[in-house]
Amino acid sequence: MRILGLDFGERTIGVAVSDALLLTAQGIKTIRRSKKELEELRQIIHDYEVDEVILGYPKNMNGTLGPRATMTEEFAEILKGEYGLPVLLWDERLSTIGAQRSLLEADLSRAKRKKVIDKMAAVFILQGYLDHLRIKSE
Repeated sequence: MRILGLDFGERTIGVAVSDALLLTAQGIKTIRRSKKELEELRQIIHDYEVDEVILGYPKNMNGTLGPRATMTEEFAEILKGEYGLPVLLWDERLSTIGAQRSLLEADLSRAKRKKVIDKMAAVFILQGYLDHLRIKSE
């Protein structure tokens, strides 16, 4: 079993996948939003034998939901219909900030950070969920 983590944005979708033991999240790629995004995700789901999808849920810092949360909910329904997999919305507050800090610590240039930030945000979202699973099972 593997879990797919997604950071759903207006222009891109960051993609990460768990290892088979559900311990770590690895960044896969950033998909440009287009008519082919569902085909690309289908191929990733097939290649990695994904059983569940974790989708970053963009809550405001005060816990309220805005327009992006509604778009994310709609995308979750599309994913459920397309792939027949469970899709869980996972609070993504501070995931992009965490990803930016990691990339800054790695001393990547601004141009390189821009290329991988969405993929790293997906890693942070998925790793947060995996850590939650591990703590819950202890």
